[in-house]
Amino acid sequence: MIQDKRVLVVSAHAADYVWRSGGTIAKYIKGGAQVHVVVLSFGIRGESNDLWKQEGATYESVKQERLAETTRAAEILGISQIEFWDLPDYPMAPALTEEVRERMIRKMRQVQPDIILTHDRNGSDILNPDHNEVARFVFECSIQSNSNGYRLEGTKTTKQMRLFGFEPHQTELSKFVPGTLIDISEVYEQKVAAMECFKAQKHLIRYYTERAHLRGNHLRRISGNQTYQYGESFSNFFPAAGEELI
Repeated sequence: MIQDKRVLVVSAHAADYVWRSGGTIAKYIKGGAQVHVVVLSFGIRGESNDLWKQEGATYESVKQERLAETTRAAEILGISQIEFWDLPDYPMAPALTEEVRERMIRKMRQVQPDIILTHDRNGSDILNPDHNEVARFVFECSIQSNSNGYRLEGTKTTKQMRLFGFEPHQTELSKFVPGTLIDISEVYEQKVAAMECFKAQKHLIRYYTERAHLRGNHLRRISGNQTYQYGESFSNFFPAAGEELI
């Protein structure tokens, strides 16, 4: 049941969680799930090109605009539990230090997630190495969070959670293969409204709107349920496991 789930979303940049999982986030929140979002960076250097074209743009002015955009988007999606870690981007790898790793493991142990949504583990994003680094980082942290041998005072080890990877931009070029399709029809308008907050990356609004239509087509074809209109897709970090084929 959605209402019983605890979800942790880890987004490399200010808008990634909206483009790639905004509908799923809104659906889970609407269904009563606990959803926590961690935004590692604002994408100031690498994902704010249009803002840098404005006269007088500075690092701080771009940061504040990105913060305002993502805050508005989070409110539209119904997100009340969101953290901005304000790490540098492009490249992000040097910022993923042992201190940040411990912070992420603490966050995982605090949330005790059933589900983690983050970037695709296969390192498939052909255009954005930050996304690939974050996918690897989150996966490694999840394994350490599950380990009794990784001692952090005041924390409780997590149980194995399900991990799902975002669909990247330029899907086919990135060789992304959907493992799970989620119907977001009931919250599609929320997702569109949230995407429209990001004036720094206007080109992605149309791209992920078209993706939602395409994945809706796939949902109808695979499930046979003709009520599915819009969808999001994710890669599966692990195979499904249980007593039935699901």
